[in-house]
Amino acid sequence: MDSMITAAARALATGDPLGALKRVALRDDAPALALRGIAMAQLGDLVRAKVLLKNAARAFGPKEAMARARCIVAEAEIALVSRDLAWPAKALAAARATLEAHGDRMNAAHARNLEVRRLLLIGHLDEAERMLAELDPTLLPPVSRAAYELVVAGIAVRRLQTKAARAALTRAEQAARAANIPALAAEVESASLVLNTPAARLVRRGEERPLLLEEVETLLASGELVVDACRNVVRNAGGVVSLATRPVLFALARALGEAWPGDVPRNTLLARAFRAKHADESHRARLRVEMGRLRAELRTLADVKATKGGFTLVPRRGRKVVVLAPPVEEQHAAVLAFLADGESWSSSALAIALGASPRTVQRALEQLAAAGKVQSLGLGRARRWMTPPVLGFPTILLLPGPLLNE
Repeated sequence: MDSMITAAARALATGDPLGALKRVALRDDAPALALRGIAMAQLGDLVRAKVLLKNAARAFGPKEAMARARCIVAEAEIALVSRDLAWPAKALAAARATLEAHGDRMNAAHARNLEVRRLLLIGHLDEAERMLAELDPTLLPPVSRAAYELVVAGIAVRRLQTKAARAALTRAEQAARAANIPALAAEVESASLVLNTPAARLVRRGEERPLLLEEVETLLASGELVVDACRNVVRNAGGVVSLATRPVLFALARALGEAWPGDVPRNTLLARAFRAKHADESHRARLRVEMGRLRAELRTLADVKATKGGFTLVPRRGRKVVVLAPPVEEQHAAVLAFLADGESWSSSALAIALGASPRTVQRALEQLAAAGKVQSLGLGRARRWMTPPVLGFPTILLLPGPLLNE
């Protein structure tokens, strides 16, 4: 192999893109174009990197399928980093299959790792776990091994398995040290903060305090009746009742949970659930109907009883009641949580990650921009949205995805 190409590849492997460019910057042959693209990606010029890699893939001949596949994998990684979630996932799967067929097990494993990272980002945890189980991490070099362990930690965090998450983050830190790339070590350190940052608030008998993720895991396994305002469910260790599509019922359940063991006046419930400032008989009739529906939904976990002053929540088997609330109450908290990773997102990518319509996401972004919470860069299809990390918001490792018992 060309000695300059080999030297440039080694420089990139050690995180030295400038050293690689010194060797291939003036060359336009296919291997040099590919290395220049990777170097530009490491330097942060993702637009130029994508152009170079596309040119490299076209420059490789028909007998160089493996080289073209490697370019596609590199392009897929750039798409992931730049949050281009509309990039064709099938192209990455096809490139991985080509690499496996040609015996390039290490790059095939890296491609699979990228597929898993994308699934994690959009919240497809079950599919991500299945694909991760087929990946042999011993094939990965230190850089990719660190990324693999971050994925393992991300899944564990979303599953509320904090012990497994800590173990994976420790392995990621070890791999980052072996790679000797400061940016990678900083990424691992940043990911580790999620375990030491408040993930929710506990509201009990009128008082509240922040909870770490490990404390949330302990709470959900404790047997207490939890009105979970992070997921809009009511749960205990034995069962879950989802009210995610019943916002009025959940607003009533949360009000009852915050007041437990006391009751909530009817006027307060009307204001919380219906935003009714002046209640009339029609509002009170509707409240009775909705309370009946809530009683039916929660029948396996608790009873809803009328009192002289209003209504109260009575958990089965004498359990205590607590409310688990988001660390910060914000109408568009999910959008801000994704943007808090410091990357620039397109509205279409956010729509894919959130499972929402593009128009819904666009309206949310416009409202956040008007409030000065996000800013946009570029115009038209090149428009991207970003924000500095917002204090108190969980990272995307916490969003979305089912918790235990769901």
